[in-house]
Amino acid sequence: MAVALEDVVRHVGEADLPWVDATGGVWLQVLRVDRAAGVWVVRNRFEPGVRLQPHRHTGPVDGFTIAGRWHYLEYDFFSTPGSYIREPAGSVHTLDVPEDSDELTDVLFVIEGVNLNLAPDGSVESVTDGPGTLAAYQALCAAQGYPPPAVLGA
Repeated sequence: MAVALEDVVRHVGEADLPWVDATGGVWLQVLRVDRAAGVWVVRNRFEPGVRLQPHRHTGPVDGFTIAGRWHYLEYDFFSTPGSYIREPAGSVHTLDVPEDSDELTDVLFVIEGVNLNLAPDGSVESVTDGPGTLAAYQALCAAQGYPPPAVLGA
């Protein structure tokens, strides 16, 4: 009896996927992209002082902080190592890593749907999704001298 690929446990080690400089103090590692389900899993490392553009998601997002500390400007909490967050679809937030952080902040995100990057007036300025993030990651890998990454689902 043949085993379908979706029934096989797949593994990728941290050293199997390069960290790429995504500019502006943001480092990216794409772990998995499921085009059919619209789910994508990334790890980001943020340098102290990074502040992302305000954004919202069309689906929920789970985040787990591995190292460092960060927060959303709109909320009264900081995520530190071991912290887990669940963002509901449609919530607006601005990720900020304090300038006085003394280490890289490392966060794993599981994203459902797309990311809508917002202009100052609240209108959608750009859209980021799993396939687009995968394509950008592959291009950054090539530009930074890495072989094609073995992203799960790619």
